[in-house]
Amino acid sequence: MTTSAPILIFDLETQLLSDEVGGWSNIAKMKMACAVTCNLTTGQFADYLEADVEKLLADLHAASLVVGFNVRRFDYEVLRPYAGKPLQLPTLDLLENLYQTLGFRLSLDAVAGGTLGHSKSADGVLAVHWFKSGQTEKLLDYCRQDVQVTRELYDYGQQHKHLKSSDKFGRLKQVAVRW
Repeated sequence: MTTSAPILIFDLETQLLSDEVGGWSNIAKMKMACAVTCNLTTGQFADYLEADVEKLLADLHAASLVVGFNVRRFDYEVLRPYAGKPLQLPTLDLLENLYQTLGFRLSLDAVAGGTLGHSKSADGVLAVHWFKSGQTEKLLDYCRQDVQVTRELYDYGQQHKHLKSSDKFGRLKQVAVRW
């Protein structure tokens, strides 16, 4: 019996903030604190710490599709030093898809609030604090929640062919998606 390559929903958190590495042009220096994937078929989550980065890279390369939010510009760039080269993976980056339609970037929180009616539990700054203070379970839980929100947005977009977000005037707008 052969199993097909999974679709993985993916997110990671970093050890350092942008201002600690000289700005957003140095994302590759931020170092992975943890990552989480969710197999879309089984619903099973997998947690990875920095020591598990080789397993994470193998799992991402084995996927038929990696789904994330800002993964090409951020998460893959954080992983580049570990991989030794830029990651070339079959990827659906939800933020890229929205940007192509809108011409500007949105936060995961803004899209989740508009589309799903709930927002994230915390933010990346707090996640770095949890890493630095050794609160690994809080860090992983936060990352799992981001993966779950991304999965819900992916599923919603597949079903409804749009996501929603508030514009700068607070009006809820539908944004067509192509996945």
